[in-house]
Amino acid sequence: MSTPIIARDLTKQAPHSPRERLAGFAIAFRTVDKCRASLAGTPGQYHYDCPLDKLLFEFKGITGQQFQTADQAVTSFEEMGAWLQANGAKKTPAEVKSWSDEMEAASLFKDPEKRAYFIESCSTLGLNPRMNSTFDWLEADDRETFRPSRN
Repeated sequence: MSTPIIARDLTKQAPHSPRERLAGFAIAFRTVDKCRASLAGTPGQYHYDCPLDKLLFEFKGITGQQFQTADQAVTSFEEMGAWLQANGAKKTPAEVKSWSDEMEAASLFKDPEKRAYFIESCSTLGLNPRMNSTFDWLEADDRETFRPSRN
């Protein structure tokens, strides 16, 4: 079964969670969404080829431009996943799983340069920066951004 990629308008809807895995790769679904929205002129507050996307690109040994070119050429998430597996640095399923698990558990709290920002942002969202991961923070920010107004 093929899941067509439908470009999300990120001014109205959040991208996929960074936890959702495409061909085993964390971040990849979200990166596809941001890439497509950027090309369509509807990225909202999201940025394609940002530091989060670059973690995926660096792991695979590809560039944001290569990913974008592939994203423009494919029509389904399965095709994009196959492209990711076939291009850049070859990775075993075990390496992809290990990397994705590490990404999911990572926290900006551990980065001295980003710690203060992460603490402040988590506080605003009601998260504990010592206990929550970067992915927890991104998901909470997405929920807050697209929370229905309370009238």
